[in-house]
Amino acid sequence: MIPTSTPTDLVYLSDLLRRMPKAELHIHIEGSLEPELIFSMGQRNGIPLAYPSVAALRQAYVFDNLQSFLDIYHTGTSVLKSEQDFFDMACAYMARAQADNVLHAELFFDLQTHTGHGLSPENVVNGLHRACVEAPTRYGMTAALIMCFLRHLDEQAAFECLEQILPLRDKILGIGLASSEVGHPPEKFARVFARARELGFRLVAHAGEEAPPAYIWSALDVLQVERIDHGVQAMHDAALMQRLVQNQIPLTVCPLSNVKLRVFPTLEQHNLLRMLDAGILATVNSDDPAYFGGYINENFTQTFAALGMTAQHAYRLARNSFAASFIDAPLRQRYMDRLDAVFAA
Repeated sequence: MIPTSTPTDLVYLSDLLRRMPKAELHIHIEGSLEPELIFSMGQRNGIPLAYPSVAALRQAYVFDNLQSFLDIYHTGTSVLKSEQDFFDMACAYMARAQADNVLHAELFFDLQTHTGHGLSPENVVNGLHRACVEAPTRYGMTAALIMCFLRHLDEQAAFECLEQILPLRDKILGIGLASSEVGHPPEKFARVFARARELGFRLVAHAGEEAPPAYIWSALDVLQVERIDHGVQAMHDAALMQRLVQNQIPLTVCPLSNVKLRVFPTLEQHNLLRMLDAGILATVNSDDPAYFGGYINENFTQTFAALGMTAQHAYRLARNSFAASFIDAPLRQRYMDRLDAVFAA
């Protein structure tokens, strides 16, 4: 049901991008903490911040690379202390997602960051999970949790983290791998991912954002993940591209994040359109929207304007997002039917 027209009216296309149902599969929930919420939680929990105002904190959101972003990202997480904080953070994101017509979200969270601040796994997971449970009635969407290991820590720390969440196993859908990529290849976590696979978790991993295509190969062959987060460096390896296309392995692409972190100098140089044209099952996502300048619809509208993309691309990307999600087949079909209805109109 891909549309046959290619509207050139940017206002029309922007409205279409806003209205079309979609899933978001690459969202770090801690990265949705807006400065206003950071200050509010800091005051609620008696946490002094190094910035005198919301405006000063927002001005600090200037990054040269992934590591410089991670430094301030972890500072923001220091205000999270209670189960209610995690619930409120997730709800704030879902309210924004609802406005962007997100029907399903799979939320990354970094348990090791929070236990490193002295919090219990129960506070973190229970708060986020409660928001997911209430999402259908509150926000008209479904949501699930994916816990990411921090790759700058060692595999033993990841094993300990995995053991910590086993009593909460039914509240977590999957396991991922995030944080500083370069110098921390996927194979560093081979054994803990094998254990997670034995336990029945769905598996994903950040690979090929700043690091070379070899990291994507390792994520697929060593970690045996089902989805690659980012993956934009795959374009530099023809054999890898062929494999991604043949096996329809999803990539969760985050255009504004890629530009903010200098992976691409400008949106006009982003390779999302080239990947789609090559047959890659790519999706559009916001990554850490509070820090990178836009939630999912802003990623769509800015990228489409920069690359000259059309309604056909919009339909493919939205359909890809549901196809790449971990929801069950009947729900996936219902969401795709809603997508088709928008484009049929």
